[in-house]
Amino acid sequence: MTRGLTTIIYPVKDLDQSKALFSELLGTPYADSAYYVGFRDAGQEVGLDPHGHSRGMTGPVPYWHVSDIRSTLAALLAAGATTLHDVRDVGGGRLIASVKDADGNLIGLMQQAPAE
Repeated sequence: MTRGLTTIIYPVKDLDQSKALFSELLGTPYADSAYYVGFRDAGQEVGLDPHGHSRGMTGPVPYWHVSDIRSTLAALLAAGATTLHDVRDVGGGRLIASVKDADGNLIGLMQQAPAE
């Protein structure tokens, strides 16, 4: 059902401070903007989201890579999850969504843009 867990997004309040800290750990970010800073290390993507707290993120959110985000989201909702964020395009055709389980844990879903 998934292609693995290779992305984690941290909600941050001070993007510059967090970028400095994660740069010490992971090196130079591959993406650096006012709305997202992304790092890649050892096959893992680590993102910093300065708007995460206002979007209901209470801590880091792991994103499971799936081939069909809408059917996976529907299956999780049918199993008792509640929607935190519905499916949305975050650029380049990459789709993300997130849910909360009964214990309040956040689960992210990500579908890569189709290869051309």
